[in-house]
Amino acid sequence: MKSVLDQSTRDELIARIKALTEHQVPAWGKMNVYQMLRHCILWDEMVLYNKKYKRVFIGVLLGKVMLRKELKDNTPMQRNNPSIPELIIHETNGNVANEKTKWIALINKYPHYAYPDLSFAHPFFGKMTREEIGYFAYKHSDHHLRQFNC
Repeated sequence: MKSVLDQSTRDELIARIKALTEHQVPAWGKMNVYQMLRHCILWDEMVLYNKKYKRVFIGVLLGKVMLRKELKDNTPMQRNNPSIPELIIHETNGNVANEKTKWIALINKYPHYAYPDLSFAHPFFGKMTREEIGYFAYKHSDHHLRQFNC
């Protein structure tokens, strides 16, 4: 499976991010390009800086099962998955070029990701290993880039 911990995977993601333009229309969902970029930046900051968000109750019940299902193979994430409120972007305008640069910088930090196993807790899936984070971070990025046909 692809992981953001691998250089070739990061290179692929970065090329796809660079291909984004601010006028692209999403294939699904409600976000525009700027909102998607901000969402992905906040998501990667949550992981890389171990930001804590309240764990959702349904995640406590089903998080581990859903994580195993999500990471069982290279199948892309389903469309229109819910997000935690803190990662929903309401502003609709901003500097797309700056956001692309910020996201690329975060993607490049993943090989230096130093949390020991089980120190990061995703708000839905709960505690995740470094390897699970690498796989899921790729799937999350891929999901949103596919949303904009990149």
